[in-house]
Amino acid sequence: MALFLTTPIDLGRDEAQREAARELLKAEYAKESLVDRAMRALNQFLGDLLDPESVGVVGSVAARIVLVAIVIAVVGAVAVIALRTTRGGTARQEGIFGDRRRTAAEHRDTAERLAAEGRWAEAIRERLRAVARDLEDRVIVDSTPGRTADELATEAGRALPGFAAELTAAAKVFDDVTYGEVPGTSDAYEVLRSLDERLRTARPALTPAAKAVSS
Repeated sequence: MALFLTTPIDLGRDEAQREAARELLKAEYAKESLVDRAMRALNQFLGDLLDPESVGVVGSVAARIVLVAIVIAVVGAVAVIALRTTRGGTARQEGIFGDRRRTAAEHRDTAERLAAEGRWAEAIRERLRAVARDLEDRVIVDSTPGRTADELATEAGRALPGFAAELTAAAKVFDDVTYGEVPGTSDAYEVLRSLDERLRTARPALTPAAKAVSS
């Protein structure tokens, strides 16, 4: 009997897990939030995964390799997202034109050259820049530094309501190839080229006040 009382009781791993389960059923754990439960379950899973006694030495090494691979993949994904966000933010801050001023004719010439080379995304950007510069030069829209394609479409659409829908579509194409990494196409470029050509002869709609003055 003395030997029985002084000998440590080895519950074993299975019994220890049952004891832990019974402990969690106590009242103080009933108020545990779902998030806390999930975090505790995750910690237990990771602990079991890295425990040599539960998966063996070889299994533990393999588990560590898998975890390292997962961490590397997550870090890489975060880095890619951050880089894209930074690039997109920089491009949006520059607006349509960037930091170099060119004439509408220069933008058109560049667009045609890029289109001839099959560089459709770049050609689309240059063609919308030609549209924007031409509208500014004719004072149909204000010359606003840092203007975005959407802002151009909104302002020009008010002055030229007959082209409002096409201008909005052109702005979307510009944004898609510039920020959304959507490949440019010859069809998309042709849409902007046609719009540019027709806008060159367009005249703003007269407001009621302007009509009254002209009459």
